[in-house]
This record gives sequence, structure tokens and C-alpha cells, in this order.
Amino acid sequence: MKLHYNNITISGGVAVGKGTLVHNLAKYLEPMGWHVTSGGKLLREYTKEHVQPLARLAPDIFHHKLDDRTMELLENGNYVIEAWLAGFMARNREDTLRVFLTCSNEALSIDRLANRDNIPVAQAKKNIKERKEENFKEWKRIYGDYDFFSPEYYHLVIDTYSSGPEETVQLVLDKLGYVHNNE
Repeated sequence: MKLHYNNITISGGVAVGKGTLVHNLAKYLEPMGWHVTSGGKLLREYTKEHVQPLARLAPDIFHHKLDDRTMELLENGNYVIEAWLAGFMARNREDTLRVFLTCSNEALSIDRLANRDNIPVAQAKKNIKERKEENFKEWKRIYGDYDFFSPEYYHLVIDTYSSGPEETVQLVLDKLGYVHNNE
């Protein structure tokens, strides 16, 4: 099957559904030889943290190595890469479908994080605020004064408050040009 893109990046903030989308896409794309990876997984391995660490916990050189690795995987093709900045990093790649997820209901994101990380709601709320503020501050220091989540960098922007997991994966598959054969 000829698809419209060779890769997919999935970006967005904390608890917006990136992991769910990656998991759901894997069911369709891995049988076709695609690979799935996560910048957060690599960063957690590096920092030995179990929750998503703050960007400032990794030195600049690690950020650049992670960026280089992301671009190398995209050059190889057939990758789904989930990371906060994956779409921004791939912004100049025409062969990469850049998806941005958001959740317009902050309470839902807080609830998702509290349940996922098994932490109190107040802690989840604090974590989301702190991670976003700290990460953006660090990224602006490293990469420059960009609006990393600007819709101009993405082909598809999906609000996971109004789009459920199945609808979200279908929107991405449709944009990718994936046609499911019921044979």
C-alpha cells in the first residue's frame, strides 16, 4: 500500500493522548514494517527516571543527540515517533506527517496523568504546569524563541477532549492514506 507519508511524528503536552495514539497506530502500521519509538522513553532511560523528567535534567548535548537520533530514524523511514518536540524537529520534512495532540479540557489531562502515574490530582496538576513551564524555558534556551506547539508546524491538530481514541487514530490513518482491506 502506498501511503502519503513515510513517517509520523506525534507531539503535544502532558497527558493529551500521545501514548494512546501511538499504541493504536502500532496495531495498523507495525504489520507493514513500521517502527514505533518515544523520545520520552529515551530521555527516561538516560535520566533513570520513571516519570517523564524535566528537560533541564539532561545536558544540552543529550538534547542534541536525541534530536540527531530522531532525524536519523526519520531519514530511514517507516517510523512513528512520539515526543513533545518531534513534530517541531521534523517541521521541514515533507515526507513526515506531523500530528499535534491537545486537550482543551485541562481537568481531563490532569485526571489522565493522576491515573496513569498513580498520583494525587493536586500533584498531577502541579506536574503538568511545572513540566510545561520548565521544558519550554529550557527548549527556548537551547533552540531559540519558537512557539514549539504552533499549528503551522503540523499537518493535523487534534483535540483529544472532543475526539476519542478510535476517532483520533482514524483521523491520522486517513491523513496518512491508509486503507484497511477487509479481505
